[in-house]
Amino acid sequence: MVTEKTTEELLAYYKAAYEKEKQKNSDMATKLADATAKAEDLDFKLKRIKNNPIWKMSAPFRAVMHWVIRMKDRIVRLGNPKGVMRKLQSKLIEKRAAKKHGRSSFPTPEERKAMESYTFSKDITFSVLVPLYNTPKKYLVEMIDSVISQTYKGWQLCLADGSDAEHDYVGVIAREYADRDSRICYKKLEKNEGISGNTNRCYEMATGDYIALFDHDDILHPNVLFEYMKVICEQDADYIYCDEATFKNGSIDNMITLHFKPDYAIDNLRANNYICHFSAFKRSLLEGTELFRTQFDGSQDHDMILRLTSAAKTVVHVPKLLYYWRSHKASVASDISAKLYCIDAAKGAVADHLTKAGYDGFEITSTRAFETIFRIKYKLTQFPKISIIISNKDHASDLSRCVQSILDKSTYDNYEIVIVENNSTTKEIFDYYEEIKNHPRIKVVTYVPAEGEGFNFSKINNYGVRHSDGEYVILLNNDTEIITLDWMEELLMYGLRSDVGAVGAKLYYGDKTIQHAGIVLNLGAHRTAGHTHYKVNYENVGYMGRLCYAQDVSAVTGACLMVKRLLFDQVGGLDESFAVGLNDVDFCLKLRELGLLNIFTPFAELFHYESASRGSDIETRQPSEADKIRAERYNKECEHFKTKWKDTLEKGDPYYNPNFSLDRSDFSLRI
Repeated sequence: MVTEKTTEELLAYYKAAYEKEKQKNSDMATKLADATAKAEDLDFKLKRIKNNPIWKMSAPFRAVMHWVIRMKDRIVRLGNPKGVMRKLQSKLIEKRAAKKHGRSSFPTPEERKAMESYTFSKDITFSVLVPLYNTPKKYLVEMIDSVISQTYKGWQLCLADGSDAEHDYVGVIAREYADRDSRICYKKLEKNEGISGNTNRCYEMATGDYIALFDHDDILHPNVLFEYMKVICEQDADYIYCDEATFKNGSIDNMITLHFKPDYAIDNLRANNYICHFSAFKRSLLEGTELFRTQFDGSQDHDMILRLTSAAKTVVHVPKLLYYWRSHKASVASDISAKLYCIDAAKGAVADHLTKAGYDGFEITSTRAFETIFRIKYKLTQFPKISIIISNKDHASDLSRCVQSILDKSTYDNYEIVIVENNSTTKEIFDYYEEIKNHPRIKVVTYVPAEGEGFNFSKINNYGVRHSDGEYVILLNNDTEIITLDWMEELLMYGLRSDVGAVGAKLYYGDKTIQHAGIVLNLGAHRTAGHTHYKVNYENVGYMGRLCYAQDVSAVTGACLMVKRLLFDQVGGLDESFAVGLNDVDFCLKLRELGLLNIFTPFAELFHYESASRGSDIETRQPSEADKIRAERYNKECEHFKTKWKDTLEKGDPYYNPNFSLDRSDFSLRI
């Protein structure tokens, strides 16, 4: 009888599970069918319009109209004459910065003498590898001279020459230099083996403790090896890189782009080879591996950087512009289309890295920012229950819009919505609660504050999490609206990783300007934390394409934040001493203290409405009594935050270069 009963229970269980999965698939199929039907209908209407003779005849007029609209949009985005002035100011700052980081940054004779006589705690030789191939005379001479002029003298220059017979002057010049300086080693190759093969031949000549990779047409800052020696001696760095600039017209003072990089960030690197130049690394990192692999020619450096930084113990970024990348007609710096094979090679390098890191079923696609800046879609290996926590007081229309957008648009199926009611007074909101009370995905729980207790966002959300049962938690503001159908999947693909803490989305105001795209420490007037790319138009690709790929950040906003339930509990949830402001940043920093990464993804998009109209606590306007109270409260929370995270703030944000201004969110340079 026991066996028979158990069998019946198992059959009932599997039948129920089957029906549930069947219903889930049916719901997904319905959503997909609806979306497909809408797309087909729009496509049909669009084709009908385009085939209309009147439409075709109006093409010149539409071109003029679109130009006018673009100009108008640009003016609107700038906002007002003050906005125009800020834009011009930014350009002037960039020009001043270019001058600051060019030849004027080279050491004076007195500085050079002091550096050359400086005694380091370690005796290190850098083997600088340069594969030569038909290098123009001017470029060749300037490249070699920039190595010879280094203020740190412990270097070896390895030149492997694959040039053809028409460019035999390359060998003549290189041998002349080698005859004058024993640190320069030259080898004429029997055949050109491409950039990977030629560089590998350079490596065969190398005898140094550290290997450094240098392109045959670029220029080094005189202090770069000196600066690298400092971080080797002080931090035991085994992989080092610096900031760089692209220049044109033969002078490093004619800078096109100044690239100020974050510290080591694995998700950034997977999506974009932001490290690029000038890499130097401990020779032992190459043991048992190749330097460059020929199958990744065109993106051999990205492949090598991914492999070696993953193996390194201490990757150090020197936040100084010490490498000058020459832009000319044949260079990748000039145009990626000059070497189209680079795109496929870069995708292959990233795919190889991800596979070795244990991922499979991922997709790598180019983004609108640049062909070699990638969107990576990770395969979901689990489908855990997600609890969406929404705190709410009144605001029935906002809450209804938020909840309905989740229900209507979300393609992820295993979730619940926990609405935390907090001191509402309007009839409309209680009517809405009554309307949704029987919905199988929604529950309303009531937070009752202690007598005399004011609004406390942290307490309310912690209460909501305690009354949820999902393995993952999404903290979501009630004034948001879902845009991206697979927003939960986009967050979860990172949240599932064992090395990730919080994951945040890209949030827009109602006018499609950016409200949130990651948080930077010390940014803003209070020097606590601020949002980057604030109020930038949604079409903008961001600084060096940052609005187009998932990346590591110090913190993400609590307006839409995903985290494992176990991690939420482990760090004690939101710190209730931060009643309103900075609780999300504090939470993310607690996760970071555990050695976890916080990630911002631009591929989970939502509207965030109300903040735009009510303004933030730190905005200045005609202050009411309520404004003064909020400002006083925010000031207290800022001081509390700065005290609690004093050491962290003093170190600066590792994902925000110290050459950027802390007064502006647009990556303007600090002067």
